[in-house]
Amino acid sequence: MRVNFSKYRWIQVACLSLWPILLFAQSFDATQNLADCKNGWESCDHSKLSPSQSADVVLAAHQREVSNCRDRSDSCDHSKLSRPEAIALAVANHQQNVSDCGIGLSSCDASQLTPSEAREWNVAQHRRNFDDCQDGYDVCDRSKLTQSEIRNVDIAIHRRNLADCKSGWACDPSSLSNSENSEVMAAEHRRNVQNCENGWGDCDHAKLSPLEAGQTAAAEGQRNLSACKEGQQTCDYAKLTPAEATTLAAAEHKRNYTACLRGSGYCDRSQLSVQETRSIDLKANEPQ
Repeated sequence: MRVNFSKYRWIQVACLSLWPILLFAQSFDATQNLADCKNGWESCDHSKLSPSQSADVVLAAHQREVSNCRDRSDSCDHSKLSRPEAIALAVANHQQNVSDCGIGLSSCDASQLTPSEAREWNVAQHRRNFDDCQDGYDVCDRSKLTQSEIRNVDIAIHRRNLADCKSGWACDPSSLSNSENSEVMAAEHRRNVQNCENGWGDCDHAKLSPLEAGQTAAAEGQRNLSACKEGQQTCDYAKLTPAEATTLAAAEHKRNYTACLRGSGYCDRSQLSVQETRSIDLKANEPQ
């Protein structure tokens, strides 16, 4: 019987060529399984771990437990911590609580503070309440202030009310003195003058002095002239002085001529003089 050795050689070559792929797949599976076990995932197969890998997984699980406890996670199991780890965690938690109390967070547990820390916490709380009262916050508790602090808070409230009145904001004018009311009226007048000169909406021309009315009219005229020069919709040609209308017409004529001459921009040939039309036609017929 003759044996076809070439056939077996082909099978051998095929197996040898596939062998690296199989090894890679097994290696990848083992690596992925180790990663899954270290992360504590359900896909982990502990039976496929070597003794050293099992030790690494146990260490990773413990480190995860320590991290959960440090993050105050509900999944933390304090019984799994070593004594040094438990002490370090207690120190970190105490420091965090002192910090929370110091900045007034709701997570603060004042019962866990030492007498010295509690005194500092009370001082910080009092200072925060005083600052809140001075700044006009609703959380202010005036009952916890000293008489001196109440006077300072009332002064701050009065100054804030005066500033609001002078700025034209909602305020209580009834609490102002005569001199302060005069300051508020002067500020209102300055604000009206500024609004009128700048063309802003809240302008009452009736409250302007003759000098202020003249300055406002000049500013309005200048704004209108600028709007007309720029071709803006707000331009009112009827409000131009004869000199302004002449200057504007000359500028527009020059612009129109330049546009026609260069062939760029809006050109109205009907506004050109005979000489200008001729010069433009001559330029158009020049050899390029």
